[in-house]
Amino acid sequence: MQNQKSAVQRNQAPAKEAGEFLIGNDLRVTRLGFGAMRITGDGIWGEPADRAEAIRVLRRAVELGINFIDTADSYGPGVSEEIIAEALHPYPAGLVIATKGGFDRPGPNQWVENGKPEHLRSACEDSLRRLRLDRIDLYQLHRIDPKVPAEDQLGTLKDLQAQGKIKHIGLSEVSVRQIQYARTIVPIVSVQNRYSVADRGSEDVLEYCEKEKMGFIPWFPLAAGRVSGSDSPISRIATRLKATPSQVALAWLLTRSPVILPIPGTSRVEHLEENVAAAELKIDANKMQELDGLARAS
Repeated sequence: MQNQKSAVQRNQAPAKEAGEFLIGNDLRVTRLGFGAMRITGDGIWGEPADRAEAIRVLRRAVELGINFIDTADSYGPGVSEEIIAEALHPYPAGLVIATKGGFDRPGPNQWVENGKPEHLRSACEDSLRRLRLDRIDLYQLHRIDPKVPAEDQLGTLKDLQAQGKIKHIGLSEVSVRQIQYARTIVPIVSVQNRYSVADRGSEDVLEYCEKEKMGFIPWFPLAAGRVSGSDSPISRIATRLKATPSQVALAWLLTRSPVILPIPGTSRVEHLEENVAAAELKIDANKMQELDGLARAS
């Protein structure tokens, strides 16, 4: 762990060691991004415990070479987007802010799908206002609402794109079949599904994204502690690599596929720096094979 921290101090922009990816063939992003869900309060609701620290985290992320920030209107709700604008506007050249719409938030830890066209239009307008943007580079449908025809939800995003309010469109928590159907309505450049070294449920979706050269944005990339237990197989490998389990989990994602864009989130600068140091952690083929086997056994 100390070796990885000192690497951050030596390298002024260590996130860039993760390499780059072109979203939609024109948005060049560093493959290690930042997920801004955790800069809100408990239950992803309301203000963070330390707003000043949240602002420091965002500014430090950019200093470390991150130029891809993922958020959503439902984080707070609205709070994450507002803090991003407060911390970073006017935005530096090349910074890509991706946001999402498609949920109502009746309370802490409560998420209700809402894909009604009027809701999606309002959500997009509100995100533009909070983020102080004229156009959102990547707007993702947070969920396909089963209560609303998918063509109505996707058609609404297509209209917003035609109006110049959205540049590119992505999907979240979808199957290969859903992606294929969506692409008959509107171009899709990215998919955001749950995926990690300990959770391979979206393997087929990742393979589809690889084939189609679409960005694959894994949420829950650290499996909320499943990779960090002191007696976990990944922890034992991390010890041998003189790294943290979280760094190993992130390095595994970066090595697993060139279309993967991990977006680990945190509300603390120290934890951010630890995560970013994973970009410089190299995992050879033997270690990848060992991690694959251990993950299946865990």
